[in-house]
Amino acid sequence: MPKPTPHSKSYRKRVALISTGGTIEKTYDEMEGVLRNEVSNLDVMLAGLELEGVVLTRVPLMNKDSLEMEPEDHALIAQTAGVMAEQHDGVVIVHGTDRLAVTGETLVGTLGTPRVPIVLTGAMRPYQLRNTDAVQNLTEALLAVQLAEPGVYVAMHGRLLRFPGVVKDRARGTFARAEELEERGGAAK
Repeated sequence: MPKPTPHSKSYRKRVALISTGGTIEKTYDEMEGVLRNEVSNLDVMLAGLELEGVVLTRVPLMNKDSLEMEPEDHALIAQTAGVMAEQHDGVVIVHGTDRLAVTGETLVGTLGTPRVPIVLTGAMRPYQLRNTDAVQNLTEALLAVQLAEPGVYVAMHGRLLRFPGVVKDRARGTFARAEELEERGGAAK
């Protein structure tokens, strides 16, 4: 039997899913009344999705609030994404939103234009909370990584933005191009 090609019906994209923590993976600690990065919610989210055209490889790299990330963490994420990009058709990185843009810029600085799409995503509200954006953003990233040209992107809130030049728009609780934010008179973060 011939091997499936990207144009055959039986072909499934090989996607590496690197988890680094962030709000999307926070869980509620009832004893202390706080949200923490202790147990990943990704497998629960993934179990609720129909992913017929994708073969996922889970890569649990770290589980940190991105505010706690050091330059070494961003470098490790970039190094891991580079290795996964050589072995897969695309890479999705689940990341905290506060330092997501730093990692995006580090990826571009380290890898240039990778041979496959690398898509970062996260959430402004944890998966365990009502009205979370976690599942929407993860779903968008998993679709974007299959359709986008090689490059580094963020997929959130119905948008796919390519690095470099993507920043967190704190006023609107999403991501934007730096020039968009400047045009509106906002500060790039």
